[in-house]
Amino acid sequence: MYAIVEIAGQQFKVEKNQKIFVHRLAEKEGNKVTFDKVLLIDDGKKVTVGTPEVKGAAVNAKVLAHVRGDKVLVFKKKRRKGYQTLNGHRQNFSRIEIEDIISGGKKVAAKKEEPKKTTAKADKKVETKPDNLTKIEGIGPKIASILTEAGIDTFKKLSETKAEKISEILVAAGGNSYNRFDPTTWPEQAKLAANGKWDELKKLQDELNGGKA
Repeated sequence: MYAIVEIAGQQFKVEKNQKIFVHRLAEKEGNKVTFDKVLLIDDGKKVTVGTPEVKGAAVNAKVLAHVRGDKVLVFKKKRRKGYQTLNGHRQNFSRIEIEDIISGGKKVAAKKEEPKKTTAKADKKVETKPDNLTKIEGIGPKIASILTEAGIDTFKKLSETKAEKISEILVAAGGNSYNRFDPTTWPEQAKLAANGKWDELKKLQDELNGGKA
């Protein structure tokens, strides 16, 4: 089952348990959010098209994180006017997870996993929460997702990974187009972030251009 829903002015095809990036939402990380501008629903047997919206339909989601996209450089110049400017821009995004789809008052929820039995020793294990890797200059939401899927989901893990290995991971996941990214400074930036040295990290990033020295 899937739905076409409007989120923050854009239309997305979504399914339960799917994770997507949308324009920055006002909700805080961890909050639940409902989108009621559902334009189409396909339940596998019947396709319902809204006029313009499907009555009673909604999509429930959870805000996972607020991130920033890759830096885009905008250069403007006027011939024979002596005018030229160079500005950088990083778009703000929110990463959300689709939890369920409501069609005509019926809720299609994700299957709940039964809690696994754990021993007393396992209960004492402290889980490491993933870090927001987009705080590293040169890493956007797509690259952060690739690194997370490769098991590099914290600043500490990134700081311990060589730049050559990071390049191999990006190319293997996204193709040769990712050869244009230079991760040389990413481990150094990640080490500062892992140690909480945010002032030093900002100073370093001010000297970088899209993550490059």
